[in-house]
Amino acid sequence: MLKKIIFLFLFSSFSSVLFAQQTKEELQRKQQDLLQEIRDLNQTLKNIRSSKNKSLVNYNLVKRKIAAREELIQNINKDMRLLDNNIYLNTLEINRLKKELDTLKREYGKSLVFAYKNRSNYDYLNFIFSASTFNDAIKRITYLKSYRQYREQQVANIEKTQDLISNKIATLNTSKNEKSMALQDQSKQLKDLEEDRKEQNNEVNKLKSQEKDLARQIKKRETDRRNMQNAISAIIRRELAEARKRAEALAKQKRAEEDARKAKLAEQRRQERLKQQQTAANNGGNSKPATTVASTRDDEPVTPVATGRPRTGRAFSELETTDEGRANSINFESSRGNLPWPAPGIITTRFGPYTIPGTELRGKSDGLYLSVPVGAAVKAVADGEVSSVYDLGGEQAVTVRHGKYFTTYSHLSSVNVNQGQQIGPQTVVGRAAANDAGEGELLFMVTNERSVFLNPELWLRRR
Repeated sequence: MLKKIIFLFLFSSFSSVLFAQQTKEELQRKQQDLLQEIRDLNQTLKNIRSSKNKSLVNYNLVKRKIAAREELIQNINKDMRLLDNNIYLNTLEINRLKKELDTLKREYGKSLVFAYKNRSNYDYLNFIFSASTFNDAIKRITYLKSYRQYREQQVANIEKTQDLISNKIATLNTSKNEKSMALQDQSKQLKDLEEDRKEQNNEVNKLKSQEKDLARQIKKRETDRRNMQNAISAIIRRELAEARKRAEALAKQKRAEEDARKAKLAEQRRQERLKQQQTAANNGGNSKPATTVASTRDDEPVTPVATGRPRTGRAFSELETTDEGRANSINFESSRGNLPWPAPGIITTRFGPYTIPGTELRGKSDGLYLSVPVGAAVKAVADGEVSSVYDLGGEQAVTVRHGKYFTTYSHLSSVNVNQGQQIGPQTVVGRAAANDAGEGELLFMVTNERSVFLNPELWLRRR
């Protein structure tokens, strides 16, 4: 029974440690990712800090750094809670094992005292030879062996319990050391967070002093945003019109094929009737018309014209009337939250409305603004067809259709694809251009067939 208990204990301990280790590894991996992001943000800030025209970019980068730092501190706190839980459980287990060890030692001591007090009565040879029969002597030998094995097992159990206590104490000390290091790391990150917030306040003060310049920048960006909206909406309207034309042409072709089929069937029936009439005339009118004709009606039901859309519960768009369009749409939808990033960069402006701190200025972004190196390769995020390559304000843009979805890559200095070209994920569509501040920038947008802009971060994989 004791063996079984020790086995179950060891198995449960191993399972809990393994689960905790996996969780700890995930936390540590996340911490490393956040630290790398903070290092990248610091490097980007260092590169652009000297420019007066980049205060808004600086603020957004510092804001993102603060968010990453706060997430890192939360991650450290989770790690410490996990360590506290391990310390608490290990302490309880050590106390339980110590009590169990005391019990084992006490029972073993009692057996030694009992054996010592009864050593004359239970002398090995006398005990055996005093048996009345041979079978009884065999039983006494077996009993003495069992008793000796029991005492040996008691010693083994004591040693095993002592080893368990030693292992648990070692694990407890490791957890305490890790917690001490985590506390030091937390303290450092909290200090860095205070510095980041001071840095943010400095950037806010700069923004306040540059409100007029920022107002002009936001006005220009708003003009660019509306021009981009109009351009993308025009592209989508054109794609929808072409899809309707294709659908109408297909329907017209199907109707023509159906009309031709009906005309051919009618002619076959007319010829059959003429043949029957001629046969009846040759027989002097005595023969009955042949009954092999299935029908003499010309109004047989017409086969419905195919529309090119599958019969399914899913509502399909006009842009999904082809197999390729449907496949691209479904592939794009199924990749939601796992699409690759168009370029390795740092988000400087997120999707949606935003405010300029310390001012009354407001703005809106229809996509993600990424800070990237000038000339960085910009890649498509999914299979699709290039809908349009166009120029807006001296910078080029590419819009790619993925079934009923569209992705747009703007602020390009050069383009590597052509309209109508079929492309796949990771196809280089162009190179990033420099913005007004002289830094590389990419605007990435996701739109549906209703010209509604979607949050790209919900479609891209989490970094």
